[in-house]
Amino acid sequence: MPPPGSVRVAMPTSIPYATYTLIGVTVLAFLLQTLTKNFLGVDYLAAFGVKYGQYIRAGEIWRLITPLFLHGSLLHIGFNMYALFIFGRGMESRFGRVRFLALYFLSGFSGNVLSFVLTPEASLGASTAVFGLLAAEGVFLYQNQEILHGQARRAIMNLVYMAGINLLIGFTTQGVDNWGHIGGMLGGLLFAWFGAPYWKVEGFFPNLHVVDERKGSGLLAGSLAVLLFFIPIAAMGFIWPVK
Repeated sequence: MPPPGSVRVAMPTSIPYATYTLIGVTVLAFLLQTLTKNFLGVDYLAAFGVKYGQYIRAGEIWRLITPLFLHGSLLHIGFNMYALFIFGRGMESRFGRVRFLALYFLSGFSGNVLSFVLTPEASLGASTAVFGLLAAEGVFLYQNQEILHGQARRAIMNLVYMAGINLLIGFTTQGVDNWGHIGGMLGGLLFAWFGAPYWKVEGFFPNLHVVDERKGSGLLAGSLAVLLFFIPIAAMGFIWPVK
């Protein structure tokens, strides 16, 4: 029997179609933003899709989701899509396509809800969802650290450092919706705490593999955790609008 440190366990892998689709749709939306702005003089996608409290309170609820596909500059979309490409592929393999998409959109929803409640300014961008992915990855690593061993602790510290630096930049840079980032992180944390894959090793050496004990329940549990927490917060934005 080999020592525990030398045992190799088969991890789930898959082609990240959802991640690539999200990137493709977001890039397409940015191209349409650019075309309408340059040729028609108005960025129509942003006009009808950004998070803006006054319009949300008027019934345009879709503005709590549509900002995920809208960006203000090439640098803005470049940073967010690079982060989605880096983190999304592996997370989609581990979470599964449907659970990953739920995590992405619910994190974005959470970020836009907190921004809606706490700041009157318009905002757009996928960073609310990206911060949710960072938080969810940290929770996943923490809950599965017995299997992942030392690499989990190192990766968690890297994620904390990365999130901290970006939040600090957000608080010291004008025009950055840091409440959206914090809301996205909270949404991702809640979803992952109750719904992220929770692995255990099965099989007989050398054919060991991991199974997800939450495969059947994680999507529902994570989604309910986010919605039950953030829908009441969203209601506050209608009852006590921020000035």
